[in-house]
Amino acid sequence: MQYSPKAQEIIQRANELIAAGGYNGFSYADIAELVEVRKASIHHHFPSKADLVKATVVVHRNATRAGLQALDDAVPDALDRLVAYSRFWAECIEKASPPICICALLAAELPSVPPEVAEEVKGHFDELHAWIASTLEEGTSKGVIELRDSPASEAVTFVASIHGAMLAARAAGDASLFWTIARTATDRLKAS
Repeated sequence: MQYSPKAQEIIQRANELIAAGGYNGFSYADIAELVEVRKASIHHHFPSKADLVKATVVVHRNATRAGLQALDDAVPDALDRLVAYSRFWAECIEKASPPICICALLAAELPSVPPEVAEEVKGHFDELHAWIASTLEEGTSKGVIELRDSPASEAVTFVASIHGAMLAARAAGDASLFWTIARTATDRLKAS
């Protein structure tokens, strides 16, 4: 879907606010102040908060798909691709731009977010698991990755490690902790 420049700005601010405090950590009044519009203008673009957060997650998912495709195109080695994915997040967390994957944060809130938001968050993780499993299969077939379990199980473990590392770094107030954990997650996949 194409959004107007103002709607795109609203989504960007919502993304920042979700990353800072989760679904319940902001209101339309917060966005109105940041975007310098009235709350009614936000409601014009996104009638409800669920609509806004769903749109924000959809934009995030589209960006993730594009980013993963770019990694597929630019990094021929499967293990190097997983390292590049991890390094992307390490740099984001170090610069606090974004400080965390909004889907990781929203996943922690799934019991309390609207179903339409939960569905998009689950879709994000389904696609991410599939991409990582495919990357793991490719790396195994080329002898650069060694798995201890099925590609699907290893993909779930890898995603849990990376997203758990985001939360651990946030909890510790130490961005470098992310890379320490992520490096361990990629190192354990190297073929002997």
